Amino acid sequence: MPRNRTRTLRLVACTTTSAMILSGIAATTAHADPTSPPSPPPGPSLPGDGNPTTIPTGAPSLPGEDGAKPEYSEAPDGIGGSKPPTKVDAKASGLKLADGAELAPSKVLDIKFVTEDMGGEERREDSNNKTKFTLQAEVLFPKDSSKLNGTAKGRIAEIAAEAEKQKATKVNVFGFTDDLGSYEHGRELSKKRATEVQKELSSKLDPGVTYQVRGYSEDYPIADNGTEEGRKKNRRVEVSFPTGE
Repeated sequence: MPRNRTRTLRLVACTTTSAMILSGIAATTAHADPTSPPSPPPGPSLPGDGNPTTIPTGAPSLPGEDGAKPEYSEAPDGIGGSKPPTKVDAKASGLKLADGAELAPSKVLDIKFVTEDMGGEERREDSNNKTKFTLQAEVLFPKDSSKLNGTAKGRIAEIAAEAEKQKATKVNVFGFTDDLGSYEHGRELSKKRATEVQKELSSKLDPGVTYQVRGYSEDYPIADNGTEEGRKKNRRVEVSFPTGE
C-alpha cells in the first residue's frame, strides 16, 4: 500500500507540472499576433525626412539653377519693329466663339530662323523684319588687325548678294571684340573692322545704299567672355538690313 500511494503521488505531481507548462505555452501563443511582425528598432534619420522634396544631394548646382541668367542683348540697329497685326473681325461668320468668350488682342510673333556653319564661323538670322549675318573676326582678319584676309572678300560678297536680293537700302555694319585689353583699344579696333567690311560691301552694292557703321568694343556680348570659346564668338562683325524692302 505505501508503495502504490507513493507512485500515485508522483503521477499526480508530474501531471500537474505538465499542465502548468502547457498552460504557459498556450497563453504565450494566444497573445502573439502572427500578422504583425515586431517593428525593427528606429534607425538614424536621413536629411530631409520631414520634407522629401528638400533632401540634399550634395552635388554641385547646374548652370542656371541659382536663378541667375547671363545678360546678353543686341546692339540697337535702328531697324523698325514688326508690321502691325492683321485685324480680325470677331463677328465673322467663319469664327465661332463660346458664349461670353472674347478675342485676345492680336499680335505678331517675331520668329527667327537661324542657320550656322559647323564651325560657328558664320551665322545667319532671318526674322519678320530683318536679316542679320554674324561673322567671327578670325575668318575676316588676322589677329588684332583690321586688314581683310584673303577669304574675307568672298564671304562679304555673299552677304552683299543677299542684301541686293532683299533690295536693302539701309545696311548696318557693327564690330565687336572680347573683353581682353582696354575698352578703348577694343572700340577702335572694332570700328576699324566694321569700316573695312562696309567698304567692301559698298563696292558691290548700289551707290544709293546708306550705311550705319559702329564699333562697340566689348559691349553686347553674345557668349561668355570667361572662356576662349565664348571670347571667340564675341570677336565678330554683324551685318544686318531690313527684310524685303
